[in-house]
Amino acid sequence: MNQKTFPPRPVHVIGGGLAGSEAAWQIARAGVPVVLHEMRPGRATEAHRTDFLAELVCSNSFRSDDALGNAVGVLHREMRAMESLILRCADAHQVPAGGALAVDRDGFAQSVTAALEAEPLIEIRREEVAGLPPEDWDNVIVASGPLTSPALAQAIGALTGEAELAFFDAIAPIVHAESIDMDKAWLQSRYDKAGPGGTGADYINCPLDRATYDAFIDALIAGPKTQFKDFEKTPYFDGCLPIEVMAERGRETLRHGPMKPVGLTNPHDPMVKPCAIVQLRQDNALGTLYNMVGFQTKLLYGAQAEVFRMIPGLERAEFARLGGLHRNTFLNSPKVLDASLRLRAQNRLRFAGQITGCEGYVESAAVGLIAGRMAAFDRLGLGTVPPPQTTAIGALLNHITGGHIESIDAGPRSFQPMNVNFGLFPPMEFSPKSPDGKRLRGPEKALAKKRALSERAEGDMAAWLMATAL
Repeated sequence: MNQKTFPPRPVHVIGGGLAGSEAAWQIARAGVPVVLHEMRPGRATEAHRTDFLAELVCSNSFRSDDALGNAVGVLHREMRAMESLILRCADAHQVPAGGALAVDRDGFAQSVTAALEAEPLIEIRREEVAGLPPEDWDNVIVASGPLTSPALAQAIGALTGEAELAFFDAIAPIVHAESIDMDKAWLQSRYDKAGPGGTGADYINCPLDRATYDAFIDALIAGPKTQFKDFEKTPYFDGCLPIEVMAERGRETLRHGPMKPVGLTNPHDPMVKPCAIVQLRQDNALGTLYNMVGFQTKLLYGAQAEVFRMIPGLERAEFARLGGLHRNTFLNSPKVLDASLRLRAQNRLRFAGQITGCEGYVESAAVGLIAGRMAAFDRLGLGTVPPPQTTAIGALLNHITGGHIESIDAGPRSFQPMNVNFGLFPPMEFSPKSPDGKRLRGPEKALAKKRALSERAEGDMAAWLMATAL
């Protein structure tokens, strides 16, 4: 086909978040026209505050950039190899965050928006797609995300025959850096680890002794919280639990979670080990805003200010944004989607992002990336070959399309949102040994296995990219 004379029909992408933006970019890179539909600003959501595409509404972190010891770092590496727009813009707008890749959220979203607006094969339509897309849209990616509009969510539910599943993500507060008392707090990354753009002193740390910690836990549990009639049976995703929900699970839970005191030394009192530590991570390039790591919450606004100012160093904290809740909707993907992310009930519709049951910024963008490639290849008549399950993106895709669909112990079905992790990778027959020939054990063995899985993924991804190159 002479594409200059007979250009392929466009692919339609619904949703201009991380997944939709990445999908549109990948489709255009393949030489296929794409129409990107974004309902903002005509229809707002509970969580967005700008009109930018790929706006980050929760954390500003893309998590670990360690490709040898962390599965999300492997996913970063694979996305860069596929010329991901999201990773390119994240790298260009990174802020110090220890071993993590964190970004200036406004600069990041502005750069994604500018790149998509400048691409001649991408048409951006600021409109809501209410209900199912028109029948003549024969190649569609639904990347409407956790904040899918009610009309579209209802139509998808009716088409799949599945009752809508919803859970709630809680957003962490952001603090003005100048309001933090650095006579009590200090700068340090856990174990002094320096990540991309970082120095090893990239987090502000606030220490709590036992009495302060206990009082803080009491206040968290007792504080007034947002109440919704439908929340009682709604499963929270464990990776984004509200901090007060964690506290209710046990008084020591936070000390072993986001407030763990390990790998940090208080220079103001180095001989005393804190009972717990609250970390704040830089949220913008100027370093004027810091977000409270792991402090997603459904506390009412007034209670948030009162309770969080109990933390040493935050007594006079000024909040640029308080925490809140937003709705998430996701499909029972292993049952309703095929291996190419197409809806079994209507295969012109392909899904991407958090609505498929992945969790996290990077994972959402990665699923958008692979959905975009698949949609473009279909449009060009080339068919699709999924990435190997030994790769991070392949393992994530396999979880989404081949995860559990049966109930466990007569309870709800077991398919739940998931971050990428090495547990999703096919295991290896592997007996790691040290240079002197001794068998490794404990943490050394675990690290060696992760490295081996990463190296296998790198080789298999390179081979797959070569075999599927346009």
